Amino acid sequence: MSAEATVEGLAKELSTYLDTNRINQVRRAYYYAEQAHEGQMRKSGDRYITHPLAVAHILADLRLDHQSLMAAMLHDVIEDTGIPKDALAEQFGDDVAELVDGVSKLTQIEFRSRAEAQAENFQKMTLAMARDIRVILVKLADRLHNMRTLGPMPYEKRQRIATETLDIYAPIANRLGMHSICTELEDLGFSSLYPMRSKYISKAVDKLRGSHREIIEEIRGKLQEKLEERGLPGRIQGREKHLNSIYNKMKFKQKSFHEIMDVYAFRIITDTEDDCYRILGAVHSLYKPLPGRFKDYIAMPKANGYQSIHTTLFGMHVNIEIQIRTEEMEHIANNGIAAHWMYKSDPSSVSNANQARVDRWVKGLMEMRERADDSLEFIEHVKVDLFPDEIYVFTPKGKIMELPSGATPVDFAYAIHTDIGNATVACRINRNLSSLSQPLQSGQTVEVITAPGARPNPAWLSFVVTGKARSSIRHVLKHQKRAESLELGKTLLKKSLKGFGTRLADIGDVQVQAVVSHNQVNSLDDLIADIGLGNRMAYLVARQLVTGAESSPIAEVAEEVHGSGENSPVTIRGTEGLLVRFASCCKPIPGDPVVGMMDSGKGMVIHSDTCSRLPEDDEGRARLTHLKWAKDIADEFSVELRVELERQRGVIAEVANAIAMADGNVERINVEEQNAKFSIVSLVLHVNGRRHLARVMRRVKNIRAVTHIGRVRH
Repeated sequence: MSAEATVEGLAKELSTYLDTNRINQVRRAYYYAEQAHEGQMRKSGDRYITHPLAVAHILADLRLDHQSLMAAMLHDVIEDTGIPKDALAEQFGDDVAELVDGVSKLTQIEFRSRAEAQAENFQKMTLAMARDIRVILVKLADRLHNMRTLGPMPYEKRQRIATETLDIYAPIANRLGMHSICTELEDLGFSSLYPMRSKYISKAVDKLRGSHREIIEEIRGKLQEKLEERGLPGRIQGREKHLNSIYNKMKFKQKSFHEIMDVYAFRIITDTEDDCYRILGAVHSLYKPLPGRFKDYIAMPKANGYQSIHTTLFGMHVNIEIQIRTEEMEHIANNGIAAHWMYKSDPSSVSNANQARVDRWVKGLMEMRERADDSLEFIEHVKVDLFPDEIYVFTPKGKIMELPSGATPVDFAYAIHTDIGNATVACRINRNLSSLSQPLQSGQTVEVITAPGARPNPAWLSFVVTGKARSSIRHVLKHQKRAESLELGKTLLKKSLKGFGTRLADIGDVQVQAVVSHNQVNSLDDLIADIGLGNRMAYLVARQLVTGAESSPIAEVAEEVHGSGENSPVTIRGTEGLLVRFASCCKPIPGDPVVGMMDSGKGMVIHSDTCSRLPEDDEGRARLTHLKWAKDIADEFSVELRVELERQRGVIAEVANAIAMADGNVERINVEEQNAKFSIVSLVLHVNGRRHLARVMRRVKNIRAVTHIGRVRH
């Protein structure tokens, strides 16, 4: 069949929903592409133009608009034939040129790794999607035709393309609600990656279908009878299980092939939403429904706009899965966002809500893209969002929020707004105070409690599940860490400069620039932040600033040991944040003499100055920072006590009570048995300084059974 005939075949298909003028524009794009690709062949030996034509056919099945079809014809022109975008814009208008540019295979830059190459491309794809969602529809059709014709490709390339399809393109098709394209991409990807497994499962499925035919026909007959008896319109279809989904269920849900296949699946398609619920009543009167297996996605559509009623029945000694939906829901379930163009003329249509959903998702992707530091981090966040198993929760005002399963109140807070997530301090689930890390269940009402000036907690990263929450928290923590490392670095540098009898303001720009270049950093701020992080020594930087960048490090350390102006201790408040930590070995509290030890990349760790973990030698001691406590510390600090006491009934409770009376807060009590008469108890409690600790110890000492009490310093 000549190419001429096939483009006419396409024109015939398009005439069912496009006017002649638009069909002629698509035809013109075809002839333009045919000329541009003249002489180019595909690996299969076909003329290259067969590929753009096939992509246009796929989009015509989805009934897409004429501009998308023109872009499908021209999508490889910029890349493969050197025709510039401007020339296309002149011929076919800006919209089409933009689409072609967006789809045009994302230029191959040299990347350090394949994962990064994909990630980089994915970022570009998101940008293109944000401008016009049709870009991704043309790209998906392009990928689908490439997957159908993978055969002649070399093995390595086949594996790479199939993996990328399963990792990125199939989930995107699913997220856009395009079920039929998604399942075909998955099955093609699966048979490319695992040809033997695919062949084996497909043979087993065919064999089983043969032996099940009678039961299927009998169930279908009974369902049909019941609908006719009640006068309900509805066509009943059998549903095929797809190879990839069978394989995944066997692999991840540890189910046997027969367990999966012993379920008989039907779909009933009817006229109106009202009929859906009547049919549900009818099938439930025919067979018993299985408890816990009913889902109403009509009232609560999935994130990708999918709507349907799902129920599982038990009849004729087998499980029967039934989906009930209207014709429009069926079309949207198969074609998702692409259905939008079919229903464009009807503004009340379901698919407009669908479009709003997709817009929201793409907007969310753009936000994450801005926050992620690199493309790999971005793709990690997005992969989480592409595989949602949704739960539905309510805001206190009754608005429904959809979240992936396993989502926590912190994910919920970020889903409402980034600022609300950042300021979250607590939450109520169904009006009761609850933990921020508790996974939410469908149907719960969630209320977030915020406080001005609150900040995300690094521990949240261990339990949040949405990409938006994870990227927002990381973003804030990075900025917070940067601000705090600058703050701490400045304090330490000022102190060291004071030892040299100078101030930062007194040092000239040329000298500062020389030190910055010598240390191979971009700016003085970067150098100061490095000091705060513990990656550089404040004394050495101060010395370079005072005496010039080229001084010898050995002389510096020697001189530092012999006196570097250690007369002015740095003040600490206990609330410095991420970069000042209290050592767990000696648990210092306000009032204890303390010193700071820099820990590379992590900031300063504060130890009691008698701690056994501190360096013994002069050089090591010289690197410590002398600290003093601020006057007005209100925070609580952890401290460990060792109490020896005579064994009596209720004596532990008495000790705990005495601590509570002195406003101490017990974190842990551990009884180390000694003998029949005496016990040794180790306590970890929170106090807000040495005076408070003395008060607690006095109270405990007053208990008659206590023979000795002391503070533990490891």
